[in-house]
Amino acid sequence: MISFITRRLASGVVVLFAVSTVTFFLLYFSSANVAREILGDNATADQVELKKKELGLDQPLMSRYWDWLKDALQGQFGASWFSGRSVTDSIMSRLPATMSVVLVTIIVVAIVSVLIGVAAAVRRGWVDRGLQVVSIAGTAVPQFVVAIVIVSVFAIRLRWFPATGYARWSDGPGLWAASITLPVLALAVSGVASTAQQVRSSTIKVLEMDYIRTLRSRGLGSSEVLFRHALRGASPAGLTVLSLHFISILGGVVVIEQIFALPGIGFLALESTTRGDMPVLMGVVVYTVILVVVINLLVDLAVGWLNPKARVS
Repeated sequence: MISFITRRLASGVVVLFAVSTVTFFLLYFSSANVAREILGDNATADQVELKKKELGLDQPLMSRYWDWLKDALQGQFGASWFSGRSVTDSIMSRLPATMSVVLVTIIVVAIVSVLIGVAAAVRRGWVDRGLQVVSIAGTAVPQFVVAIVIVSVFAIRLRWFPATGYARWSDGPGLWAASITLPVLALAVSGVASTAQQVRSSTIKVLEMDYIRTLRSRGLGSSEVLFRHALRGASPAGLTVLSLHFISILGGVVVIEQIFALPGIGFLALESTTRGDMPVLMGVVVYTVILVVVINLLVDLAVGWLNPKARVS
């Protein structure tokens, strides 16, 4: 198990290094006019050159990258070129909103997908056909369209939930839950559609295996066979799809945070990209990759526990 975890951590470190390096060099070519954007059109050429020197933009590319890498390894990502605020502080202030939406979405997708997928696999018939239709529709419809429909129905017409804004947990659990309900629903639709389909297919495959027939022949009840044995065998495939959906959620949250005016990392990333705020954007990239690596490691550990053969693959 230790070697299993070590391999996954090593691969995660390689991914983090590769993504951050490629992102840094790509952003380098888009930061030429940042000094002018910070100072405005009325700034003189001398003021612009002075600002470039202050930001280190006059240094060679490899020197800038090496300085950034040394600071990043110490957990220091500098300060925003525009606001002067620490990158770490900016990200940490936005992280609760994003993680509230993302983690609750993952939990909702996992629970609902298992219930629907298992029901479709066991009952078949109209439940199975309904899942096929929902799966196709949920995957085909873009998340922003789902979000607009949800806002129109539940926020504007029915007035059950606020259309925009985010309430922290300290403001009250009820306000917090209400503020993230619609974003979670918008993100969960496509996740439930794809994950439930995978759970359904895996469950059907496991139920047709010989060891399941043997368990039934020994007199075990249907519920025990299904939830204690079959579901465990079908879980790895569902967990893998769920981990992939986590990555898509992090990408989709950029649009969702714009629609629902959530002060999260996605909003910060878009704002930083628009302005060319390289330190903030690099910090967001590193933190996002770390989240993806951690979640994938947890999923790999869960899959390894459910299926020991996966530890040696």
